[in-house]
Amino acid sequence: MPANSLVVGAGGFIGRALTGELLRRGQEVAAAVHGSGEGLLRWLGEQGVDTGRLTVVRSDVTRPGLGLSEEGLDGVRDVYNTAARFAFGMTPAEARAVNVDGAVHVAEWAATRPRLRRLVHLSGYRMAAAEAASPDYRRDGAYEASKREGDAAVRARARALGVPLTVANPSTVIGPGQWVGLADLVRELWRGRLPALPGGPDTFLPVVGLDYLVQFLASVPERDESAGGTYWLLDDATPELPLLAALLAEHMGVPAPRRSVPVGVVKRLPRALTGADPETLSFLSSDRYDTASARELAQSLGLEKPPVREALRDWADDLVATRFGRVPAPGVPYGFQQVGTDRTWVVGERERPGYVFLHGMPVDADSWAPVAGRVDAPALAADLPGFGRSTPEPRQTHDDWLTALLAPVRGRPVLVAHSYSCGPALRYALRHPGRIGALVLVSPAFLQPASSWLTRSPLAVPALSRMTAERLAGSLGLPDPTWLLGPVADLRRSGAALRVVSALRSAYGQRAALRGAVRGATLPVELVVGSDDPLEEPAELPVTEIGSAGHYPQLTHPDEVARHLVAVRKRAAAR
Repeated sequence: MPANSLVVGAGGFIGRALTGELLRRGQEVAAAVHGSGEGLLRWLGEQGVDTGRLTVVRSDVTRPGLGLSEEGLDGVRDVYNTAARFAFGMTPAEARAVNVDGAVHVAEWAATRPRLRRLVHLSGYRMAAAEAASPDYRRDGAYEASKREGDAAVRARARALGVPLTVANPSTVIGPGQWVGLADLVRELWRGRLPALPGGPDTFLPVVGLDYLVQFLASVPERDESAGGTYWLLDDATPELPLLAALLAEHMGVPAPRRSVPVGVVKRLPRALTGADPETLSFLSSDRYDTASARELAQSLGLEKPPVREALRDWADDLVATRFGRVPAPGVPYGFQQVGTDRTWVVGERERPGYVFLHGMPVDADSWAPVAGRVDAPALAADLPGFGRSTPEPRQTHDDWLTALLAPVRGRPVLVAHSYSCGPALRYALRHPGRIGALVLVSPAFLQPASSWLTRSPLAVPALSRMTAERLAGSLGLPDPTWLLGPVADLRRSGAALRVVSALRSAYGQRAALRGAVRGATLPVELVVGSDDPLEEPAELPVTEIGSAGHYPQLTHPDEVARHLVAVRKRAAAR
């Protein structure tokens, strides 16, 4: 069927979400993308959006006519321009090609639609519309200056052509997939590399949620009174920047910056020292914006913003889950939670898991994902405090933390621990034998030869700090380095590599006590080892050996490990 809506820039962060929103509303949508559109289709599929009413068309906003074929586009009523070149360090020519000339080309193409109802142009909250100061490419940088120039140019061209125009001025948009802008600050905060904030106590960097934004944009053409309107879309309740950083720091379990540096001072300091791109600093001000018209229209449309503090926390979870865009997010619930006295990264089912997985070193809870996706019941996994994504400064022992993690659990799950975590898991099982159905120790470090490169070598810390996914995979004997992008990112947090080495050295001193304790367990305990990583001495416990596996069989042989765990759970249930 012919399209009734055209989304220009549909492959971008906002454009793809808007395309999905329009499709969910039953519209016939043409998605104009610069490339093949495969990324858009894949993303829509991951969101469960039916693409039966979608047509993907190639376009180039830098060309008059947008490079579009007219076939199937005569019936377009609503044109949404979400295309923009968002980058810092561009030349003025690069920025103007899309943000000025491209925006004008969209307005001119919209004017040729015989059934045009509305052109919705996405501008920015810092533009201050037609009365904005003249763009200054030297002062503002190419991105902001081009957006400011484009805003004025689109308005002028729409007036000249009689195009019904609505301008939306969103602030920093947050939501899954937003990995630039404010995300840079969150990343440095999470890494422990943000000792001070630019700006002052009243610096206001407002945000708006992605879902709310696209619902607003999709609804605008339905209201005649919105033609000719300009709407500032931001959440007035966004905390000032120091409070925003403190909110996120508390959620992620990291220290908050205690100092601020005036923007003028930061601009004068060398970029190599501050790590701040000068163009980003122009967004830091105490300015406030008139959102009354946007609030009134949203209310008439039945739209309501989610609580901004909750939205910021959810976004922080998404950022950390994807390692700021480097890996896919888990397909199960995830996020920071309070476990005992420590903020903890938790993945999966918190209350009724059939399995609880504890990771070894230097990996994290995601190392169990291949197995968790193959077992017969929901699973719970978490990053130990001090490691992975959890708080870097734990206030409780791993034994106390594990007790707190399992406190809400109902039923008797199979507790599965790998390497280093076999110690805390065993001690928990000895203290609470009635709380778990069985204990499975995978490559138990206390029953195997010491790993000298970690426990003895003075080069261990710098070696871990410089690891790439490929080098770490080689060190661990893993053929595929892809999933190790996450643990490598974790190891680059401030002090992370040192904590890994210190923990392993500490565990080495507990080997004798654990070897004696495992013999006194009153609940079922089973061992799983790889044939290439055998036990140092025979164990008086059932041992499953996985052929051709090393120290990480859950990664190299997840099918075999999962089958064994399912069998263990069935035996435990039959007792």
